[in-house]
Amino acid sequence: MNELLYCIVSGLAIGSLGSFHCIGMCGPIALSLPIATDAKKDAFISIGLYNLGRAITYGILGILFGLLGSQFRIWGVQQFVSILAGIALLAFVLFHFKVRLPESWFNAYQTKVRLALQKLLTSKLNAGSFFLVGLLNGLLPCGLVYVAIVAALATGKIGLGAILMFAFGIGTMPMMAGVMVFGRRISLRHRQVINKTIPYMVSVMACILILRGLNLGIPYVSPKMGETVKEVPMCHGKE
Repeated sequence: MNELLYCIVSGLAIGSLGSFHCIGMCGPIALSLPIATDAKKDAFISIGLYNLGRAITYGILGILFGLLGSQFRIWGVQQFVSILAGIALLAFVLFHFKVRLPESWFNAYQTKVRLALQKLLTSKLNAGSFFLVGLLNGLLPCGLVYVAIVAALATGKIGLGAILMFAFGIGTMPMMAGVMVFGRRISLRHRQVINKTIPYMVSVMACILILRGLNLGIPYVSPKMGETVKEVPMCHGKE
């Protein structure tokens, strides 16, 4: 239960505290969606479906990276992975989220996602289209998503990874919904000021991951990950 609560709180914290970063990446797409502000019910449904689509994509990514993390758990190196993930996030902060993946396949992947989004956005949109836009939007490369993925990897469990990433998507919803309705009223200056707090938030998450890996027995912060050696029952009684 402690792990479940930790994943939910971590996902929500990463999403909500870092959601101003989402304005720069996903904001233009969100602003380009035709929200019928005069029909409040339709606007509510459209905004909800778009953001639900993003959260579901993040949840699927959480399943994949939680599965990868579970292999580390089986190998007995989960603590090492948690410490390594924390160090990676600190390095991420030092490079100001400017992580570069191999350009050959990375650019091809990004181009395909953007072309699919452009095709959807230029077509006649309905409720289903908003959901599809959200699903595809969740696949766009983003520094904040990388942070959530590293945290999901460190959970070492498929379900917990999915929950953390889905909670991350939910955490970004208030800000993204606000952008879709009031986006043009949020000044660039305010976005930049709040965006500067993101490295500090990521640094705190990195330290928490390192502490968890150290297995210090501190509830919620560095809980014991369990004994790896268990007593094997004897078939013929004790010797």
